[in-house]
Amino acid sequence: MSALICGSFAFDTIMVFHDKFKNHILPDQVHILNVSFLVPEMRREFGGCAGNIAYNLKLLGESPLPMGTVGSDFGPYAEWMDRFGINHQYVKHVDTYTAQAYITTDEDDNQITAFHPGAMNLSHETSVLDTDGVTLGIVAPDGRDGMQQHAEQFVEAGIPFIFDPGQGLPMFDGEELLDFVDKATWVALNDYEAQLMEERTGKSPHELAELVEALIITRGGKGSHIYTAKHRHEIPTAKVSAVTDPTGCGDAYRAGLLYGLLHDMDWETTGRIASLMGAIKIENHGTQNHLFTLDEFFERFNENFGYKLS
Repeated sequence: MSALICGSFAFDTIMVFHDKFKNHILPDQVHILNVSFLVPEMRREFGGCAGNIAYNLKLLGESPLPMGTVGSDFGPYAEWMDRFGINHQYVKHVDTYTAQAYITTDEDDNQITAFHPGAMNLSHETSVLDTDGVTLGIVAPDGRDGMQQHAEQFVEAGIPFIFDPGQGLPMFDGEELLDFVDKATWVALNDYEAQLMEERTGKSPHELAELVEALIITRGGKGSHIYTAKHRHEIPTAKVSAVTDPTGCGDAYRAGLLYGLLHDMDWETTGRIASLMGAIKIENHGTQNHLFTLDEFFERFNENFGYKLS
């Protein structure tokens, strides 16, 4: 059984400014903004929703199939995927740059980010119908046309999938979002996205849950809710040793959802697996730097939730 993960790949260049932006940006002069920040700390991370979800699902012992479009600069990322045995046969190379995020963080944890979508905008050049051995999928943030096309293709192929609009949600109006929901088997949102979804569609979480098998809403440190047609499951958080970097926690959580679905687990257990994945990620910088063995994961699950995964 394999999960097809449709979404973005990106390089994240993260720089640390050892001061505060507010000391250098004058509010009454922003109309003539011209500033330069010295950033002695810099690191480059592998990211993007498809890459992050696939990495986390691989740690859980599965064989994810990420699908997306990347540029001619993708070589180091491909080598990273090879190192962890992540299949990239459905990753298409195009003649441009891979999506890039340039993030500068100051001492107050404020961020200034510039994002270049690059190859991500050509995600519609890949097709769910060209794959083999897929039992379920996810439509994660990607190019607008690609997200719509992949949802249609999952339906055409008879493959159930999670609709995970993420930061791509603002690209779609209410009618388009409801069309995604109509096609999807499950929907995953964070609490902010859930509010925006309700504003644009006019549907409350309970009403949306009646249109799919489950609606999952993550709530950061407050845990998560999994709505089904007749019940709302309260999923607790897992304990963390340190809150180091929340970037990519949502992708780790979604990998946990896919794992539970692949193994036909109940929602209480699936949600707890996803919660623990997010907790492990938040303890580490970057989106693909955490590591664990399955035995370690199962032991930590038992410690947090009081029962063993079978």
